[in-house]
Amino acid sequence: MPVLVITGTGTEIGKTVTTAAVAAAALAAGRSVAVLKAAQTGVGPDERGDADEVARLAGPVTTDELARFPEPLAPGTAARRAGTAPVRPHEVAERAAKLATEHDLVLVEGAGGLLVRFDAAGGTLADAARLLGAPVLVVAQAGLGTLNVTELTTRELRRRGLEPAGVVIGSWPATPDLATRCNVADLPEVAAAPLLGALPAGAGALPPTEFRTAAPTWLSPRLDGTWDAEAFRVREAP
Repeated sequence: MPVLVITGTGTEIGKTVTTAAVAAAALAAGRSVAVLKAAQTGVGPDERGDADEVARLAGPVTTDELARFPEPLAPGTAARRAGTAPVRPHEVAERAAKLATEHDLVLVEGAGGLLVRFDAAGGTLADAARLLGAPVLVVAQAGLGTLNVTELTTRELRRRGLEPAGVVIGSWPATPDLATRCNVADLPEVAAAPLLGALPAGAGALPPTEFRTAAPTWLSPRLDGTWDAEAFRVREAP
């Protein structure tokens, strides 16, 4: 799996912190890692972006960013309003493929959800994943409402001939409610893809040394971790 595309079922669900955890676990396993942010929105030219945050938390990864736009909007809209060229799916694929020749693992982080538009032609992260032939990891919310959007995302991946690598819960609460506990069992069923981890709420606020030590315990062996989905389900679900 030299390239893994990481998307989410929406915004602000822990996609960047999950990318950092996957990177940290891979580094701990002795793999070289590159992180490509397809399109960074909502930050100025001298501000830290998502790829920088991944490096801060995960450690020595190669970071790359195709473009950034100052307004916190969908990349296509942000590019249009900024009067600059948008990111194209083939550019994402070409940059990721180049990074893959130099690293054991390339993580391509999208912006928002799977079908957020990069350009006026309707290009998306899904198109970049198709060009790469890369699996897609879906970061989902833990609580009520997540089943519908997660199933929609993985169905769309399969409709496009893409492989859902699995689902990671981006922020697992310290005190999960009934819906959240039930979702541990239901998410892999509706997604028809394995649950590959769960990050504790507030993981991104941990000191980097603590984050790097703990990251493998949040992710399954398929993501270079030690997390046991079955044990987690038995412990949390009624």
